[in-house]
Amino acid sequence: QVQLVESGGGLVQAGGSLRLSCAASGRIFSINFMAWFRQPPGKQREVIATITNSGSTTYTDAVKGRFTLSRDNAKNTMYLQMDSLRPEDTAVYYCAAKGWGQEYNYWGPGTQVTVSS
Repeated sequence: QVQLVESGGGLVQAGGSLRLSCAASGRIFSINFMAWFRQPPGKQREVIATITNSGSTTYTDAVKGRFTLSRDNAKNTMYLQMDSLRPEDTAVYYCAAKGWGQEYNYWGPGTQVTVSS
């Protein structure tokens, strides 16, 4: 019903920057919330940034001040600008979306971000 595809991951040195993109297609009108999640090696998946249809954003403390979520509704694309990257930011980053349900039910396949020391 909704398809999400991430892009922009890669290998970067500590202190560097990356910009992730999430392209959405399908029944976009059913989306009410979108988010970026990440899953470091050997750890649980965690939400790091969210955005509502009204444009309100939230960030987890681990990325606040370094990462910025934005959205271009005309292009059906969400972005995550990541600055001042640290080795602990190394993870698979996922784009997610949901309607009014309590759980995110649309997911992209993920994109790997690796930050070297």
